[in-house]
Amino acid sequence: MINSRLFLIVFVSTAISCISDLNSSVTNTVTIGAERLLTDYRPLVEGKRVGIITNHSAVVGPDTLHLIDLLHDDPGFTITALFGPEHGLRGQADAGEPVDDSVDERTGAPVYSLYGENRRPTMQMLEGVDVLIFDMQDVGARFYTYPATMGRSMISATEAGIPFIVLDRPNPLGGNRIEGFIREDEFTSGIGLFPTPVTHGMTVGELALMIKGEKWMDGLEDLELHIIEMEGWNRDMLWNETGLPWIPPSPNIPDIETAWIYPGTCFFEGTTASEGRGTYEPFLKVGALHVDGQKIADRFNERGLRGVHASGTVFTPKSIPGMSREPKLLGSEIEGVLLEVTDAADLYPVAAGIHLLELFYQALPDAESHEFFIERGMQVRAGNEIVQQMIENGIGAEAITDLWQEDVEQFFLQREPYLIYE
Repeated sequence: MINSRLFLIVFVSTAISCISDLNSSVTNTVTIGAERLLTDYRPLVEGKRVGIITNHSAVVGPDTLHLIDLLHDDPGFTITALFGPEHGLRGQADAGEPVDDSVDERTGAPVYSLYGENRRPTMQMLEGVDVLIFDMQDVGARFYTYPATMGRSMISATEAGIPFIVLDRPNPLGGNRIEGFIREDEFTSGIGLFPTPVTHGMTVGELALMIKGEKWMDGLEDLELHIIEMEGWNRDMLWNETGLPWIPPSPNIPDIETAWIYPGTCFFEGTTASEGRGTYEPFLKVGALHVDGQKIADRFNERGLRGVHASGTVFTPKSIPGMSREPKLLGSEIEGVLLEVTDAADLYPVAAGIHLLELFYQALPDAESHEFFIERGMQVRAGNEIVQQMIENGIGAEAITDLWQEDVEQFFLQREPYLIYE
C-alpha cells in the first residue's frame, strides 16, 4: 500500500539534505506548471475525474506538497487512477526493476505500474478517467525513461479520447545544451525512444509538443494536448538558479551535481566498468578493474575540459537498498575517477563522458579492452555504432565530438517550432 503523505515525508526529508548550497541562497524565481494548474488552468480539470502519471518528484510550492495531495485536498477533483514510471510512484525501485500495481491508501485510487507488464495505460485502466495529467521531474537526457513513459501515455490518451495535460518543469541542464548524435532508427529502445541527441535542451512540455508535431509516435493527430507552462524560467537558467528544491527524480540522481554529469557518465552503463552504482556518488564515480585511476584522472585533466575536474579514487561497489541492490563489480575493489563539477554553465557532460570512455579503454590491458563494451548497451545509449567503433579504432574523443556537430545543428533547427521559453 502507498500512502502519498508518508512517502512524501520520507522523500522530501531525504531530498532536502541533497539541495545544493547554491540552491539554498536563491529566492524561488520559477513557478512550475503544477502551481498554475488550479489557478490559471483550472477549467481544464474542474469537476473532472483525473488520472495522474507521476512519482515522488511532483512536489508543488514552498511547502513541497505533492500533486496527489494538492488535488485530493481540493473538492473540485476526483483522483480515479495513479500511474507510476520506472522506479515506481515512490521512486525507490532499482533501474530496470519491474514495478507492481498497488492501491493508494489516502485517495483509494489504484496505482498502476507503467514499468512492468504494461508500459502505457490500458483502456481498462482509463475507465472513469476524464483527463490524464503528466507531472514528474526529467533530467534532460535521451536515455532517461520518463519522456518515453509520457510519449506512450499520449497514445493511450488519444485512444481513450481524453485530454493529456503536461505540467511543465525545468530542464536541470538548462535549455541550450545540445550534445551527442541523433539516435538512429536501428537503436530505438526504451532508453532512446525519440530521435534526439543525448541532451536536447528541452522541457518535457516542449518534448510533448515535438513528439506530436514531428509524428514520432503514430496516432497522435487527434490528441488534445495541453502544456501548463512555467513562469520565470528561461533557457539560460540552470537548476541552481530556479530556487526550486532538488528532489531526486530517481535513486541514483541524488543531487543536482550528479544530474549535471549524468548525460556523460551514463555511457558507462554500456560497459563492463562501474558507473558508480553501489556507492553514494553514482555517476560522479566511474571505475574498472585493471586500471590506474590516478593516471586516468591526470590524463583527463590534461585535456582541459571546461567545467569538470577528476581525481583518482578507489571504491568497492556494495549493495545499497533504495539505490542499487546488485551493482556491477559488487564487492570488488576497483580504481577509477571521482568527478567534480566546477562550473555547470561551462560543462559539456556528453563530451566529458566520451573522453572518459576513451581513456578507460586505452588504460585497460588488451585482454580486458576486448570485453569493455557491452555492444547493444553501448549502442542504444550512443544512438549508433559509430562511437564504440571509433574508440575501438583508436580515434580520439575530439574527433567524435566534432562529428556530432552536424546532428546538433540539425536538431537545433528542428526543435525551434516547439520551444515555449525564450
